[in-house]
Amino acid sequence: MASNRPGATAPMEERDRIETRSQLETCSHALGQGAGLAAASLISYVLITHILTRVYSVSREDDLVGGMWVVGATIYVYRESYEKSMRAALSQFSATVLSFALCLVYLLIFPFHPIGMAALIGIGTVVLILVDRSEDVITAGITTTIVMVNAGIATQHAWTQPILRLVDTSVGLGVGIAAAWIGLKLGSQSHGRSPAVAR
Repeated sequence: MASNRPGATAPMEERDRIETRSQLETCSHALGQGAGLAAASLISYVLITHILTRVYSVSREDDLVGGMWVVGATIYVYRESYEKSMRAALSQFSATVLSFALCLVYLLIFPFHPIGMAALIGIGTVVLILVDRSEDVITAGITTTIVMVNAGIATQHAWTQPILRLVDTSVGLGVGIAAAWIGLKLGSQSHGRSPAVAR
């Protein structure tokens, strides 16, 4: 009986080592994702609120709205793989372009009104369902709501809101995709350097 103990504990020790390594890899992955998303969000925010505002700025408040918008777009597309990030970016961009086009046409003619906002949400929903993009209805609806409410706040330059938010979205999507690509490259390099897991 006593002679069987070393042999019996060896598989258990091996399982413990594999489990510990798996936990460390999970923690490392989580830290990498967190750091990557934090860095991408900061870069997006600084680009919009400190660099691009030197080219065009409506007000400090609007610059901050742009910062919020660009960070939201970055977070939306920053996924665990480059392919998932690209799919998310294409989905958001198509929904966003439709929403911005509807909002721009409306705001060039009418001032903000809740009924107008609701009508644009309804029109966007119908269009997306007809072109078989029903998965983008929520994104388009949220985008329309935020753009229209911002236009109601910044009444003097209401028509610029869709254009400014399209710029913010484009920057956010670009930074998010770039960050996902960098994360993919760094991850593949670290996997290449890590020792093979014992089988």
